[in-house]
Amino acid sequence: MLFKKKIINFKGIKFNNLTFDEINNKLHNKSNLLVAPAASALSQIDINKEYHQSLKEADIVILDSGFFCILLRIFKGLSVNRLSGYLFLKKFLSLNFKKKIKFFLVEPSKKDLIINKSYLNKKKINNITSYVAPKYNTEKFKDFKLLKKIRQKKPRFIIVNIGGGVQEILGLYIKKNIKFKCSIICTGAAIAFLTKRQAPINNFIDRLYLGWLIRTLFDPKKFFMRNLSSLKLVKFFIFR
Repeated sequence: MLFKKKIINFKGIKFNNLTFDEINNKLHNKSNLLVAPAASALSQIDINKEYHQSLKEADIVILDSGFFCILLRIFKGLSVNRLSGYLFLKKFLSLNFKKKIKFFLVEPSKKDLIINKSYLNKKKINNITSYVAPKYNTEKFKDFKLLKKIRQKKPRFIIVNIGGGVQEILGLYIKKNIKFKCSIICTGAAIAFLTKRQAPINNFIDRLYLGWLIRTLFDPKKFFMRNLSSLKLVKFFIFR
């Protein structure tokens, strides 16, 4: 028999076992840091302390990984509302935002900035400020230039589109250094699926937990070893 919990505590990380509407209400009503950890990144929390801490301090941790959700069912008997970063961001950017709502994008490159901003414009989101992030040292995390720009613009939503393992640490850094109402969304490469720059994932594939397979077939050199490392997650359930 499967049990339903609103919050699933895993290694000090509080996963939100909620629907999109429930999570969206949290983002709109308060200042929240949302993260969507992939299985490959979760498997490294025992050796990546900064990353682990950023997940523990996040306000909203969505159940992005299909593999992690399967392990929760098998080992803990939990019923989960899986909400991938892809599906969350797709629904979120399809909302009807007022023109005055300010968005701030943190991008890994100028090319990403142009493509992603264009995508948001097509969604009728036009009040956007963008920033191309440098390569960060996660052990000595500082970016005063970014903070200055965020404080000047005072966006309601910040969307961080850089890689997993870094974006969550950056999101927490931003949260701790701003004092106005702002929700920070760390969904990384999810926007690349929406702009068709990564593997062709759709709602059907996402619902069947097959995103990992499509990504591997699309780019085996990049994703095969990354997905293989996800198997390390099992040890956290067996050796508690």
